[in-house]
Amino acid sequence: MKTATPAKTSQKLKLTIIMPVRNEGVNLKMILKIINSLMEEPYETLVVYDSPEDDSIPVAAEMQKKNPAVKLLHNALGRGVINAVKTGVAAAKGEYVLILPADDMGAIFGISKMLAEVEKGYDMVSATRYAKGGKVVGGALISRLLSRIANKLFRVFAGSALTDSTVGIKMFKRSVFNRINFECKPVGWAFAFEMAIKSHMLGLKVSEVPIVSINRFYGGTSTFKLNKWASEYLRWFMWGLVHVRFRKK
Repeated sequence: MKTATPAKTSQKLKLTIIMPVRNEGVNLKMILKIINSLMEEPYETLVVYDSPEDDSIPVAAEMQKKNPAVKLLHNALGRGVINAVKTGVAAAKGEYVLILPADDMGAIFGISKMLAEVEKGYDMVSATRYAKGGKVVGGALISRLLSRIANKLFRVFAGSALTDSTVGIKMFKRSVFNRINFECKPVGWAFAFEMAIKSHMLGLKVSEVPIVSINRFYGGTSTFKLNKWASEYLRWFMWGLVHVRFRKK
């Protein structure tokens, strides 16, 4: 197994990986090991947790002893992925930032391609499960169906440049994140949809990299709640439909 290049004070960090967690201990150990084996550029992984009872904390703390690139970070802004991401971006030291779910083993194999894209000058590079070469394995069937349908309709009717606007796996320059005025509720990964929509509105240069998304390969409990999530995603679907479509005219 290849030895990764962990974060070193003498080297400029190329990438900060922000990993919001909620009781992801069962997946975290393996995904951190794989990231460490794949990364060739100087990087850091910020494991951001809401509660001190989170079972991800002892796992990350143990990994931190072996790899200084792993860092634990408490989200004090309030529960929810969006607040965890804001906490992570504020603490990030990397030239670029990647948001990565702790339960998706397949996504990590797209990191190098996403990094290559953002270094070409793209403001944001999104993973995609729905373009050629992309795929979803595992996860709740209803969640997969709704996601695929929503993204297809949004691309057709809003004219989105992205085939997968709702995916949370996005890499960007830190300055890009700070330009977006996030207004979404702290529900699931809805902020990722808002980020895609507002990137279009700001005229940012965006790109996509196909990934094979492997959900909860090692188990764990999903936080997906149909009614709560669907309502927030639908709100942004309608909002984005108007703003992205009309901006193009």
